[in-house]
Amino acid sequence: MEKDIIVLDLETKKTFDEVGGQHNKHLLGVTVVGVYSYNRNEYRAFKEEEFNKLLELLKNTKLVIGFNSISFDFNVLQPYFKNFNLNSIPHLDILKEIFDILGFRLKLESVAQTTLGYGKSGSGLDAITYHRNNEWDKLIKYCLDDVKITKELYEYGLNHGHIWY
Repeated sequence: MEKDIIVLDLETKKTFDEVGGQHNKHLLGVTVVGVYSYNRNEYRAFKEEEFNKLLELLKNTKLVIGFNSISFDFNVLQPYFKNFNLNSIPHLDILKEIFDILGFRLKLESVAQTTLGYGKSGSGLDAITYHRNNEWDKLIKYCLDDVKITKELYEYGLNHGHIWY
């Protein structure tokens, strides 16, 4: 099977305040990783006990698409994969592209609202609350909603040559 292109987002167990600041991303922990696979044309959520399956997918990926995924998601996820460097996978981080062009960062919410006409279904703090309350269905839905927004932003940019803010 041809190597996959995936869209990825994750949710954390802890807040920055709980781990002593943004320089401790690697201590946040991961509750769920949401992925859209172009090869399979499907959305999938991976809980921590399924990270071995996630690793197999990542090893067979030719491009990861995300939003703040290079500096955030991959730094949070890397501790789970001691023998595989996530940065070895080619990566398109939409936020990095925005920053490289504009010189400042934008929130996924504002880019989605302006480009797609709709936004996120909640916040990362909601996701932490869902995890702490053992509300896995809500947590997975929230994460996959962000994957869907990121996928649609990527496809809009691909089809139109730009996204809006």
